[in-house]
Amino acid sequence: MLEFLKSPIQAVQDFYGLTGRALRNIARKPLYIDDIFLQMDTIGFGSLPIVVLTGFFSGAVMALQLGKELQTYGQTGRTGQAVSVILVRELGPVLTAVMVAGRNSSGIASEIGSMKVTEQIDAMRALGTDPVQKLVTPRLVATAIMLPCLTVIDDFIGIFGGWVIYELVYAMPSLQYWTMAWTALGWSDVVQGLLKPFLYSFPVSLVGCYYGLGASGGTQGVGRATTQAVVWASVIIFVLNLFIGKIFVSGAASL
Repeated sequence: MLEFLKSPIQAVQDFYGLTGRALRNIARKPLYIDDIFLQMDTIGFGSLPIVVLTGFFSGAVMALQLGKELQTYGQTGRTGQAVSVILVRELGPVLTAVMVAGRNSSGIASEIGSMKVTEQIDAMRALGTDPVQKLVTPRLVATAIMLPCLTVIDDFIGIFGGWVIYELVYAMPSLQYWTMAWTALGWSDVVQGLLKPFLYSFPVSLVGCYYGLGASGGTQGVGRATTQAVVWASVIIFVLNLFIGKIFVSGAASL
């Protein structure tokens, strides 16, 4: 039983150690600003097409399904309210994080894993460069900056997609949709919708870096690291979503 627990406990310990070193390096020189901007372009702008597509169609399908149900109660005009609240609070941050994890956690793991199996990271250490400061910290900072920005875009595109369905399928006034979508959101929703992607940026970036740095066994090892990075980053995102949602629900109930 103890031998079975030894491996996962060691993995959690190593992951937290990597997280601590990456966070500590944010305030240490050299800062590798060029690498941060390069990763912001790769992670942020590179993920924009898939975020826009998934945001539009998720908002559209929500408006289609919710509008049909609300029509039963004569409340079709509240479709905008339901779409905006669901997107900003829950679906927008989670969907964006999972999409970015699928694209970038795998990319980070494969890139760093390839460097690991070809001994480029060992050469980096021999030259006096900290691989965590050079490879991990810039990706963490770039993801923490770009993921909330991508979430805002996903939310807006999703609400826009809901408006398209609202206008084409239910032929309701556009002003009513946008008014309900805007007035339904409070500061708590906005804070929740921005805090979540910021916290999700840690598993998205660090899980990919962790499995990349731990890759071994040639190209097969890189493939395993890539798969594990996507799976565990997605799982951690959903687990975090539950706990963050519980905190906000408990806070709202106590007010």
